[in-house]
Amino acid sequence: MTTHSLHSKPRVAVCALSVQTTSDKTRLMPAGTFHAPRGAAEGNGPWHLSAEAAQAIIRLAAGRSTDIALDYEHQTLYAEKNGKPAPASGWLDPRSLEWREDGLYGSIAWTAAASAAIDANEYRYLSPVFPYDANGVPLDLLHLALTNTPAIDEGAAQLAAARMAITHDVNDDAQEIDTVKREQLIQTLGLAAEATDEQIDTAIAALKAAQADADAFRTALGAKDDVKPSEAVAALKASSATAAPDMTDYVPMAVYQETTQQLAALKAGSETAELDTLIKEGLDDGRIPGQKTADWLRTKGIAACKAHLEGAPSIAALKSTQTQGKPPESTQAKDGELNEAELAVCKGMGLTAEQYRAANPA
Repeated sequence: MTTHSLHSKPRVAVCALSVQTTSDKTRLMPAGTFHAPRGAAEGNGPWHLSAEAAQAIIRLAAGRSTDIALDYEHQTLYAEKNGKPAPASGWLDPRSLEWREDGLYGSIAWTAAASAAIDANEYRYLSPVFPYDANGVPLDLLHLALTNTPAIDEGAAQLAAARMAITHDVNDDAQEIDTVKREQLIQTLGLAAEATDEQIDTAIAALKAAQADADAFRTALGAKDDVKPSEAVAALKASSATAAPDMTDYVPMAVYQETTQQLAALKAGSETAELDTLIKEGLDDGRIPGQKTADWLRTKGIAACKAHLEGAPSIAALKSTQTQGKPPESTQAKDGELNEAELAVCKGMGLTAEQYRAANPA
């Protein structure tokens, strides 16, 4: 994988080479002119690795004090953004770099996990990350990755290019070119000249999000891909202004309100009639002992009346006139006390004698 010059629209190119664990040295970059697609690779080129350019890379690597890291799926490029670790899959000895007729080789010490994955054919390709000049000549070997889909998105490539332009010191001419690349990137993004890497990263992410929103907007409106969002909005407004509503789908507000009021009146009348019927039935069979109880239940509504009738016993004495309106001798109560019928009502309604007397004053 490489990062492209920022003088034009940034693109990602992937140089994918087969990887194995049995060789003494592994080919890291191919010789001559190469570009993607190459084998299972994707991306653009071309790049040009000559013996002279390879020797310059070998000299740079010889001055390193640490081994060159290999990771999985280029997580080193994403670690700062997604917060995930970038474990090593192996380590390349920078002093082992060697130019051969078909490319740049080096000795890799694979981790046990990576070696097992390669032997099991779980990983098949090795993808190097390298900066290159305007002519497509690789300038250094930064790190490599085990991958099966060797590509990163344009935003990550652009950020990687800017960071490599800052941190990588090849020579005076290359440093001047890299500085220009960063300045152009900052200017294109509309940032201040002293913008940090984090600000560049945020601006790139915002551009990508805005592009995704614009694409989704066009899709929702059924507009062409090359239509500007402002033009799509104007077309939508124009169509809305000329489209008259189908009045058969609507009724006047006065008609709607009148219908609603009639329905409410019908419902209230129905509930009143039902309550009258329930009270009459209760008076007839003795579950409602008298008119005062009936009037009280009427104020409580249908639900309370039904609850009373379901729990109150039917009192036969209240349904007959065998005593000409006088209770039998056995049911006569002393002054101030409730008779048997009234006590039955209290029991059925869950009332105390005091509550009953308060609801039914003499």
